[in-house]
Amino acid sequence: MSAKVLGVIPARYGSSRLPGKPLKDICGKPMIQHVYENASKSKILSKVVVATDDQRVYDAVIAFGGEAVMTSVNHPTGSDRVAEAASHYDCDYVINIQGDEPLVPPEIIDDISSALINSPDCVMATGSLEITGDEEYVLNNTVVKVVSDVNGNAIYFSRSPIPYPRHAEHARYFEHIGIYAYTHEFLNQYTKLAPTPLSEAESLEQLKVLEHGYKIKIVPAPAHYKAVSVDTEEDLQEVIRIYKELHGC
Repeated sequence: MSAKVLGVIPARYGSSRLPGKPLKDICGKPMIQHVYENASKSKILSKVVVATDDQRVYDAVIAFGGEAVMTSVNHPTGSDRVAEAASHYDCDYVINIQGDEPLVPPEIIDDISSALINSPDCVMATGSLEITGDEEYVLNNTVVKVVSDVNGNAIYFSRSPIPYPRHAEHARYFEHIGIYAYTHEFLNQYTKLAPTPLSEAESLEQLKVLEHGYKIKIVPAPAHYKAVSVDTEEDLQEVIRIYKELHGC
């Protein structure tokens, strides 16, 4: 029997830098619709659902024919929201697809999901993309970097440049791509894991998985991967520009 893989898109209406972010218009459609439609092109997902805490987002998703569930307004993280949504469904794996990446390609969803399914020693999988020729980007503390072992499992995530380039010719840097796949069983445990020193110091919740001794598979994205996270009005305008280049509108 094939695995049941649920795709969940957490979408909060409230955003300190861009209020109402999920409903921002991109070429005639709300941003959340672009994310939903791209995720729905995945070959591996059994179902896609939006998890929200706001009636306006819920109504917008239903209006374009999508599936949505209302979740608590009190969740501290997107992972908690995803876990609540997933509790309503029969599934083996759950994929957390960021609601603010309207250009997300379905192929990366499939690659990350497949990697977890084929890695029984891991409880999570996520993505990475090599950073090339941009030292300022590597130094930017809003860009999360990841290093992996020879088996493709995460060693550490950091806002700092890792590794330190003592021998620069050997230093390669990889940006973390924030799409997460979990076994459904582990997702329920994950939300109950106690905070850990490194996860709190870096403000990166995935570190608590490593600190508690679990393995995370890292999946390289193709070099042409491009998925801009929309956090500001400038990000939104950049996405609109890229979308027009790719599709016209």
